Amino acid sequence: MSTAGIVVGILSCFVGVGLFMCIAIALYLGYTQGEQMSKCFKNSASSITSATHRHSGPYGKIQLVGGISFVVTFPRFFLKHGILDAADAGNFPLHYKRKLIALQWSFIGVFISMALLACLGWSGILD
Repeated sequence: MSTAGIVVGILSCFVGVGLFMCIAIALYLGYTQGEQMSKCFKNSASSITSATHRHSGPYGKIQLVGGISFVVTFPRFFLKHGILDAADAGNFPLHYKRKLIALQWSFIGVFISMALLACLGWSGILD
């Protein structure tokens, strides 16, 4: 195996650890603060904080936190389509908002990194 292949392998390990950390943080937020975050969307569409997400185990908690973080990170899209109420977006607690925006961009960065490393591996440049 070439040196470039080893470097890509090590970077892939870092991306895997990053993904694991993002999932662990989402689970932690879902189990400890999911109910409080769900209560902040009283006037918005129920698809953001569906009751099935809250009561369907770890996968549901990840879906709940992922949905809320997506809404908090990109509120214009949801306001434009009538899913999010402007009052709910403005009244969302700032400490939750910062955590969820950082988590959302971390997930996006991890998935982009994963895709780039996969394309680099499949391209044959490293052979």
